[in-house]
Amino acid sequence: MNALVTADVHAPSISYHLVAPMLIVLGAAMVGVLVEAFAPRRSRYVVQVAVTLVGLVAAFVAVILATDHKKATTAAGAVVIDGPALFLQGTILVLAILAVLTMAERFAGNEGDAFTSQAASVPGSAYEAATARAGWVQTEVFPLALFSIAGMMLFPASNDLLTLFVALEVLSLPLYLLCGLARRRRLLSQEAALKYFLLGAFSSAFFLFGAAMLFGFSSSLYLSDISTAISNRGDADPMMFIGIAMVSIGLLFKVGAVPFHMWTPDVYQGAPTPVTGFMAACTKVAAFGAMLRVFYVALAPARWDWQPILWVVAILTMLVGSVLAITQTDIKRMLAYSSIAHAGFILVGVLAFDRSGLSGSMFYLAAYGFTTIGAFAVVTLVRDSAGEATHLSQWAGLARRSPVLAAVFTLFLLAFAGIPLTSGFTGKFAVFSAAVANGGTWLAVVGVVSSAIAAFFYVRIIVLMYFSDPDVEGTVVAVPSILTTVAISVGVLMTLLLGVLPGPLLDLASRSALFLP
Repeated sequence: MNALVTADVHAPSISYHLVAPMLIVLGAAMVGVLVEAFAPRRSRYVVQVAVTLVGLVAAFVAVILATDHKKATTAAGAVVIDGPALFLQGTILVLAILAVLTMAERFAGNEGDAFTSQAASVPGSAYEAATARAGWVQTEVFPLALFSIAGMMLFPASNDLLTLFVALEVLSLPLYLLCGLARRRRLLSQEAALKYFLLGAFSSAFFLFGAAMLFGFSSSLYLSDISTAISNRGDADPMMFIGIAMVSIGLLFKVGAVPFHMWTPDVYQGAPTPVTGFMAACTKVAAFGAMLRVFYVALAPARWDWQPILWVVAILTMLVGSVLAITQTDIKRMLAYSSIAHAGFILVGVLAFDRSGLSGSMFYLAAYGFTTIGAFAVVTLVRDSAGEATHLSQWAGLARRSPVLAAVFTLFLLAFAGIPLTSGFTGKFAVFSAAVANGGTWLAVVGVVSSAIAAFFYVRIIVLMYFSDPDVEGTVVAVPSILTTVAISVGVLMTLLLGVLPGPLLDLASRSALFLP
């Protein structure tokens, strides 16, 4: 009996050159865990930052090398490495490098760091004060970020629903922890982490339930098999519709689409700002990458069944994100609702459902990611005696304190608004033109109207920075280290380049916009 069982078990064939980027990131994460366990406390910060950055750069090089090989499925068909997967993995890695640079920022005296000195300490306790005076630095954030990045890279490359679920949990669980590590407003940070964890658990349950329904319908978890079963179906099958709905809910939660967006403003506000930027950029790329693969590969034959519902979701997401952002008085909550609106804009590209829509969505994700990382990096520099100054009144007259920082943030806001000669304009033009070419004219019209609404609160902040007298004394602009300076500079450069010379990245996205079945 044992011999028979042994004979039936075969190790899956793995193309290691194709999965090398994910293995490198996971390897760096495990090295980071060992560093955290055995390295002296005084040297952990430098070692962790070095290990993280080296691992991410090496993984990006591996992604570039993988483009020279034939695209294929591997790991018994569970992972597919094709054009969209490589483009999105490269985007995630570049954005993650910039996000890690902002996480590594340490301001003078260690009193203004984004992360608490000791996560296990009770907020406001004597132990927390003692660890802060001792100069302890929270370095667990770096291996946690690497584990999350590895999950993000696997998410858009997953070729079956089980691997998708594993990737979803690997990217999400470290984020739940990272959200609760803010130094300032610790209770708000821990509340944000708890909300994200609870709602994320619900969304994962929806996704898993939907995967079970689709398995029951098609007798397979592979995306291509599900597509074949949908094509060959006879009458309407309730299991298929329930499965599509549940899987869609899990994915829409991760991108922050309405009505699954309620976690976004609370979590963005409470999380450490570098983590907020990391989530807003990298998680959105990974989640939309997975959504594109599921809808374009597995659910394409049922397009006319789910597409009208996603039309409504996209319209609500654009309008709700744009309108509610106007009422916000906290800069991070405003950017959170802006992120929701941008999720709606990207959904417009997804719903175009052709190669131009796929390439436009991928370009938009890259362009939005650079701008977002830069914008949240700027937020970390506007401070008061308690830490980051996020209330809008504290940004009044910012141009008088730091003209350069105000100019940089103005550029990012104009890009979010989609003003010409910025990456935001090119991204919106790419997804809206794809929608118009494929019968989504009304979606594009709603997108333009939502962009006009959003321009109001972006311009309001610009007016506040340049034409208002400071209402709050004590707000200062911190001097960033070379790490944050590089992150902001790259954000500025890419925001301008992708607005003025978007051709190379648009061409790369167009060449990559072809899923393997």
